[in-house]
Amino acid sequence: MSAVVNNQELSESSKVWSFRLLHVGIFVVVGLFLYLLYKEGITFAVEKWNTPEYSHAYLIPVISLFIIWQNYTKIQQSEFKGAWFGVLLLIGGLFLLLMGEFSTLYIIVQYSLLVVLCGLVLSLTGISKFYLFLIPIFLLFFTIPLPAFLYNGLSSFLQLVSSKIGVEVIRLFGISVYLEGNVIDLGNYQLQVVEACNGLRYLFPLVALGVITSYFYNDAWWKKVIIVISTVPITVFMNSVRIGIIGVLVEYWGIEMAEGFLHDFEGWIIFMICFAILLFEMWFLTRLTSKRSLREVLNIELPEIQKFDRPKKIERSLPATFIISCLLIAGTVLTSMVLPERLEDIPDRNTLAAFPLKIDDWQGDSKNMEIKYINALKFEDYLLTNYSDGKSNLELYIAYYESQRKGESAHSPRSCLPGAGWRIDERRSEIIQYSYKNNSETINVNRMLVKRGDDSFLTYYWFKQRNRHLANEYLVKWFLFWDALTRNRTDGALVRVIYPLTMGEGVADGDRVVQEFLQQVVPLLPDYVPN
Repeated sequence: MSAVVNNQELSESSKVWSFRLLHVGIFVVVGLFLYLLYKEGITFAVEKWNTPEYSHAYLIPVISLFIIWQNYTKIQQSEFKGAWFGVLLLIGGLFLLLMGEFSTLYIIVQYSLLVVLCGLVLSLTGISKFYLFLIPIFLLFFTIPLPAFLYNGLSSFLQLVSSKIGVEVIRLFGISVYLEGNVIDLGNYQLQVVEACNGLRYLFPLVALGVITSYFYNDAWWKKVIIVISTVPITVFMNSVRIGIIGVLVEYWGIEMAEGFLHDFEGWIIFMICFAILLFEMWFLTRLTSKRSLREVLNIELPEIQKFDRPKKIERSLPATFIISCLLIAGTVLTSMVLPERLEDIPDRNTLAAFPLKIDDWQGDSKNMEIKYINALKFEDYLLTNYSDGKSNLELYIAYYESQRKGESAHSPRSCLPGAGWRIDERRSEIIQYSYKNNSETINVNRMLVKRGDDSFLTYYWFKQRNRHLANEYLVKWFLFWDALTRNRTDGALVRVIYPLTMGEGVADGDRVVQEFLQQVVPLLPDYVPN
C-alpha cells in the first residue's frame, strides 16, 4: 500500500506546470496597466524613498522577487486554481483607488495597490497556493511612507525618549548636563535633538530588516516574533547612545563633532551595530534550544532548480477569475483615460499678513518665524503675532495649508510642546461661544495648562478645516478625506493661542482672558481660512 502512495506522490511531484508565451505577454500588459493606474502614487512614494527614513524601500521589491525565485520549484509544481474571492478583493482595491483619486490622498492610492496585487494573485493561484506569494506582497507594505500625522506623532515621541536616555549616557562620563525637552544643555553648547535625530531613519529600516530576517529564520514562530518586536527597543536605545556619544564628543572637542560628515558617519556606524545586535539575538535564540549554527537556520540559499525525471509538462491555462480581474483592470485604465483630471479646488482668501493687528482692545505686533521652522512645517501662509491690551499679553499663531493631500498638515501642539521642554499638566476641551453674522455659535477647542520650571502658560488650539472647527486630530483626518471626496478641497489651518500666566495670576483668570480674546478672533477667521 505504501509503495502505491509513494508512486502517486512521485507522479504528482514530477508534474511541471508552465505558462505559454502569450500568458507572459498578458502579465506584462497587466503590469503596465497597473503602473498607469498608480503612477502618481508610486512616484510620490519613490520621492520619499530618497529620504534617509525610507531609503531601504529600494531593496524591498528586490527581496520580494528573490523570495519568489526561491519558491520557483514549488511554483513549477503547483497547479493554480483561481479564487473568486480574489476578484472581490481586487474590486475592493479598485474602489479604494477611486476613493484615493477623488480624495486626492496618496496614502489611500498606495494601499490600494497592495490590495489589488493580492486580489490579482489570488484570482490566478487560488487560496491554497497564495502562500507562495503572500510574504513577497506583504513586504511591499514597508515601501509605503507613513501618514504625516502618524509620522509626526511618532517622531516627537522618539525625540523625547532618545533625549532622556542620551542625557543619561552623557552623565555616565561624569559630564554635567541639563535636559529641557529636546534641548541638551552642556553649558558651553546646546544640542537640539531635532527630527533628523529621532531614530526613525534606523527604526523603519531595522523593523523591515527584522521582518525579512524572521522570514528567512527557520526556527520556532515565537522566536520570529521576538526578533521583529525587539527591533524597536534596539533602535531607540542605540539612537539614544548615539546622541549621548555626540554630547560627549561635543563637550571635549567642540560643536563640530555634531555636524557634517562625522554626524552622518556616526549614523551609519550605529545602524550597523543595530544590525549586529539583531544577528547576535538570532544566534542566542537559536542556541537556547539547539546546537545549530546561525547559518543553518537562515534560509537564504539560492534556489535549487530541480531536475525532474521524465517530467510531465503541463501547459497552464489562465483561470476565468484571473481573466475577469485583468478585464477589470483594463476597464479601469480606459475609464481613467476618458475622465478629466480632477484638480483640487483652492479657495480665494485674504492672506494672513492682512489679519487685523487691532482687535477690540488688543494691539498686535507681528513676528517672523525662523526659516528652519518654516521649511519643517511646510505651510503656505502663517501668522505669528503678539497681542497686548495693556494688562495681558498673548501669542496668536495660525498655520494655513492650501492642500494637505501630500501629507503636509499642521503639527499638533500636543506633540510639539513636550519637545521644547514643557510638561502638560492639564488637558481638556473648552467651549467658546461667539457671535458670527448676528448668530450665536459655539466651537470646541483643546485647552492645556503647560509648565516648565516656574513658568506656566495656557494654550488653546484647534483645527479650522473648511467649514469646521475641530479639536480631535483623528476627526481632522476623517474630514480631510471626506471633504476631498465630496468638495475637492483639503485646505485648512491650525489656530493656537498661548497665554503666559504671570506671577500670582490664577488659572481661571487666564482662561477668562484667552476665551474673551477668542470670542473676538473666531469671527474673523473665515476671511483668511475659508469655509
